Amino acid sequence: MKSRYFQISLFLVLTFSISLQAQEVKKEKFEPTDKSLQQYKYPDWFRDAKFGIWAHWGPQAVPRQGDWYARNMYVQTGNDWETPAYKDHLKRYGHPSVAGYKDIIPLWKAERWNPEELMKLYKKVGAKYFVSMGTHHDNFFLWNSKLHSWNSVNMGPKKDVVGLWQAAAKKEGLRFGVSEHLAASYTWFQTAHKADKTGDKAGVPYDGNDPKFEELYHGKADSTDTGWMTKNPVWQKEWYDRIAELLDMYKPDLLYSDCALPFGNEVGRSLIAHFYNEDMAKNHGKLEAVYNCKEPSKGRFAQDVERGVLDSISPFPWQTDTSIGDWFYRTGQKYKSSDEVVQMLVDIVSKNGNLLINVVQTPEGDLEPDVLNILDGIGNWTKDNGEGIYGSRPWKVYGEGPSTMGNQEKGQFGGLKDTRPYQATDIRFTTKNGALYVFCMSTPTEDIQLKSLGKLSKYSNKAIASISMLGSREKIQWKQKENALVISKPTKLPEYKVVVFRVNFKK
Repeated sequence: MKSRYFQISLFLVLTFSISLQAQEVKKEKFEPTDKSLQQYKYPDWFRDAKFGIWAHWGPQAVPRQGDWYARNMYVQTGNDWETPAYKDHLKRYGHPSVAGYKDIIPLWKAERWNPEELMKLYKKVGAKYFVSMGTHHDNFFLWNSKLHSWNSVNMGPKKDVVGLWQAAAKKEGLRFGVSEHLAASYTWFQTAHKADKTGDKAGVPYDGNDPKFEELYHGKADSTDTGWMTKNPVWQKEWYDRIAELLDMYKPDLLYSDCALPFGNEVGRSLIAHFYNEDMAKNHGKLEAVYNCKEPSKGRFAQDVERGVLDSISPFPWQTDTSIGDWFYRTGQKYKSSDEVVQMLVDIVSKNGNLLINVVQTPEGDLEPDVLNILDGIGNWTKDNGEGIYGSRPWKVYGEGPSTMGNQEKGQFGGLKDTRPYQATDIRFTTKNGALYVFCMSTPTEDIQLKSLGKLSKYSNKAIASISMLGSREKIQWKQKENALVISKPTKLPEYKVVVFRVNFKK
C-alpha cells in the first residue's frame, strides 16, 4: 500500500515539475522594448556558420529586367535605372493601366526549380544556412498564407516555395531563414496608383487604382506617407499579422527585414520579441533565433549591411547581404567571380561577420552555367580552407596591408564596398582552437611579410611552433624577425587567389 502511495505521489510531483517547466518555457522572456531586447544572446550556430546562401527569387524575375521591376514598370519617366522596366513592359506586355504587375505573376511557373538538388549544391559549396524570400516589396507571398490570397500556392507556380525550401534545407542539415520586405511595400508600391504624365495615355490610371486589386497593390497612401516604411498604423498592424503568420507557420531560425528596425516603434519591437519568445518555446527555453535588420544592433539582433561591409571588428556578430549579380535575374548581367566572393567572405569573417549571398536564379528556377562555375570555384576554396572560416573568431586585429589604411571606398547602402581590388600584401586574420589563420587576399608574388607577427609587435606574445598552408602538403619555410614574420612564398600555389596559412603557437 505504501509502495502504491509512493508511486502516485512521485507521479504527481513529476507531473507538477514538468508543468512548471512547460510554463517556464512558455513564459515570455522578451518584451517590445530596447532594454528587454538587449538581453539577446547570439546563438553559436550563427556565430559558427559564417556563410549563407539566399534565394532572392520570385515573379519579378519573369521579365528578366533585374530588381524592382514591380515598382519601376509603373515609372514612365525617371533615371536610367527606372525607365527600362516601363519601356520593356509597354513593349512586351501592354500598357500598365491594363496589363499590370498582376499579369506578370501568372507567368512565373518555376518549372525547372528543384529545391532538393539546389540545396545539395549549396551545402557542397560551403553554405551553413539558407534563406528563402518570404515576400518582396511586390507584396506577393511565397508561403501558404491564410491572410493574403496573392501567394505562390494560389498563383504562379502553385507551390509553397518557403515550405519546399525549408524541407530541402532541413534534409541537408542547413539552418533555415526567411526574408521579408513587406514593411517597405506600402510606400514602394505606390507607383502602381499613378498614371502616365505624357503621351496618348497621359492621366489614365494604372491598374493599381482598380479596387479589385487593392489586396495586391495596397490602398492609396496619404500624400505625406512617403518614407521607406509606412507611418500608417493600420498598415503597420497588417505587416505585423502577416509576418507573424510566416514565423508561426514555419518557425525559421532566422528572419531578415529589408529595413531598419521596422517602423522604429513598438510594432517592430513586438515582432522581434514574438520571434524570440516563440523560438525559445520551440527550443525548450534555449534561444536559437537570429533577427537581421539594417541598423546598429546594440546587442538586440544581428545588424545587416546591404552591399557593404563594416570597417573594423564589431563587438556584436553581424551580417553582410549581397548578391552574386543583380537581385533578380537580368539578361546579360555581370556576376562576381568566385575569387571576389571568397575575398568578401574572408574580410567579413575577420571582422566578426557572416556573409549571406544571393545566388541568382532564372525565372524558371535553375542556375545558369556561369553561376554554376562560380559556385564550383567557391566550393573548391571552402573545401581546402574552410577550417579557417567555420567556427572561427576575430583575432586581435582583423588584418594588415593597403586595404586597411587610408580612405576606403564606401558601399552602396552603408559601410565599405563589399568587393574591392586586393593586393598581394593585403592580409586578414581569424583564430580558432588556439591557432591563427593568415589569409593572403591575393596570390602572393613574393615572400609574405606579416608585421602583426613580428617579435616586437604588440599583437605577438607567443612563440610560433609551426606554419602550414591549408590544402597543401608542402613544407612551409618561415622566420620570425623582430619587425615581421616572414613566410617564404610556396613553390606551388593554388589556382584560387586567397591563400591561407595556419600558424600554431607553442604551448
